Amino acid sequence: MLKRLFASGAVLALSTGAGFADYTLTILHTNDFHSRFEPISKYDSGCSEADNQEGKCFGGSSRLMTAVNEARARSNNSILVDGGDQFQGTLFYTYYKGAFAAEMMNKLGYDAMTVGNHEFDDGPEVLRGFMDSVEFPVLMSNADFSGEPNLSDKLVKSTVIERGGETLGLIGLTPVDTDELSSPGRNVIFTDPSGAVQAEVDKLSAEGVNKIIVLSHSGYVVDQRVAAQTTGVDVIVGGHDHSLLSNTIEGAKGPYPTMVNDTAIVQAYAYGRFLGELNVTFDDAGKVIEAVGEPIIMDATVTEDEATKARIGEAAGPLEEIRNKVVAETADAINGDRDSCRAIECQMGNLVADAMLDRVRDQGIQIAIQNGGGLRASIDAGPVTMGEVLTVLPFQNTLSTFFVTGQVVIDALENGVSQIEEGAGRFPQVAGLRFTFDATGEPGARVADVMVADGMDWKPIDPAATYGMVSNNFVRNGGDGYKMFLTATNVYDFGPDLADVTAEYLADRSPYTPFVGGRIAAK
Repeated sequence: MLKRLFASGAVLALSTGAGFADYTLTILHTNDFHSRFEPISKYDSGCSEADNQEGKCFGGSSRLMTAVNEARARSNNSILVDGGDQFQGTLFYTYYKGAFAAEMMNKLGYDAMTVGNHEFDDGPEVLRGFMDSVEFPVLMSNADFSGEPNLSDKLVKSTVIERGGETLGLIGLTPVDTDELSSPGRNVIFTDPSGAVQAEVDKLSAEGVNKIIVLSHSGYVVDQRVAAQTTGVDVIVGGHDHSLLSNTIEGAKGPYPTMVNDTAIVQAYAYGRFLGELNVTFDDAGKVIEAVGEPIIMDATVTEDEATKARIGEAAGPLEEIRNKVVAETADAINGDRDSCRAIECQMGNLVADAMLDRVRDQGIQIAIQNGGGLRASIDAGPVTMGEVLTVLPFQNTLSTFFVTGQVVIDALENGVSQIEEGAGRFPQVAGLRFTFDATGEPGARVADVMVADGMDWKPIDPAATYGMVSNNFVRNGGDGYKMFLTATNVYDFGPDLADVTAEYLADRSPYTPFVGGRIAAK
C-alpha cells in the first residue's frame, strides 16, 4: 500500500462545484532521476540489498513501477511525465549512457519529458541516441536547434497528446544557461524561457488546445517567473533545483501545488525518492478549477516490482566489480547535501577540494576550487566503496591546473556566489583559500576578505600576483559561469579523473574524519 501524504491543506479549490463538462486528469511526474535505477540511501547514494530488505532504502525504478501502476488504477485519466535530468549520476550512466534510461522509461510508460542540462553532458550525439530509443516525445522550446543535425529532425518544442477524449498540450523548457552547465555544442542557441513558452502556448491555443502543461527543467524560481510572465499555462511540472514541494513534509520549499495566478507549479525533489501526483480538474474552457496532490514517498511501504528489479540486477552485473571495491573508511558520514554544498562550506566540498590540491601542490598550485554542483551525494559512515565515490563525482571530470591573477580568483569567487539565491551549482568549495561573502549584496560585489594560505599562515590575496590553481576540467573550460578561467596560462586540462583522486586521498587518510573549518563565512 502506498504511503499517501495527502492532507486537507493539499486541496486547492479554485471554484465551487464541478459541472457536467469538467475534465479530471492525474499528472504523475518525476524529475532529476540521475540514473538512480536502484534504491538509494537517506544520503541519496547507493543502498545495499541488506539495508533495502530492512526497510532503510528509498526509490528505485522497481518501486516507481509499482507506484505508477497503482496511481494509474486510481485515476480515470493520467499521464506520466519527466522534468529532465534522467542522465548522469551513477555507473549505470557511465556504462550504458542513455540506453538503460530509455529502456526503463519505456517500461514505465512515460508520455513525454523535457531536456535537462545533463542530457547534454556527452553532447547532442548521445541525446539523439536516447531520443531514437524512447517511445515518447522529448521536448525543448527555448532553444534554436535547427543548426544541430542530431536534434533538428527529432527534438520538438511542444507536442499534443490525447487522454480521455481531450487534447493536452505539452511544452518543454531547459535551463537558459545550459551552454555553461553542460556540453550542447555551438549549434544549440538557448533563448528566454518566458518568451519561448508563450510562443508555444499561442501556437497550441490556435490549434484549439486549451489544457497546457509545461515540463520545465529550470528551477522553482524560474518556474514562478514563467507563470507570472505568461498566459495560458495551466500546470508547470518542474525540475533542475531538486525542490521538494509539499503541504505536509517539514522543510519543503513551497506548497504543492504552488499557485502563481492561475498556474499550478509542482516538483518532486529528485533521485526517484518521490513520485509526484497532481490531480487537476478543468472546466470546459480549459481553466483549472481544482488542483490537489502530494508527492508520494517511495519508501519501504511501496513494494518493488519483481520483474523490474530482476532486469536492473541483470544490467548491474558488469558494474559490480567496480563499485563494490572498498577503497577507504570514513569515521563519520560525509555531508554532500545539495542545500549545503551550494550555499556554504560543506564537508564533501572540503574533501574534494583538499584531494585536488594535495595531488598537485608540488606543481606550484596554491588554490583549489570545486563547483558545488559537481558534488552529487553524501557518503555514510564506515567502509567507502568506489561506487559511492562515483555517485558523488559521476561526471568523469579530470583535474585541470592553470595560472591566473589574484583578481581573476576574486572574479571567480564572485561568480561562484552570484546565484546563491537559486541554489546554483557554481557555488565554490575551496582549499588553500578563505573568503567571506554577503548574499544580500549585488551579484559581483558580494565577496570580501579573500585570504590565501601561506604555509601555516594566511595572507590577503594580491590582485596583481599570479596564483596556481586546480579545478575540474568542466569549471576550467568555463562551465558554471567560470569563463574568467578561459584566458588562464600554463593550462593543463588532462589530469587524472577527479573520482580516482578523491578515492586515493580517502585511502591515504583512512579512516577519514569529515570537517568544516571556517574556509567560507557568510555575513
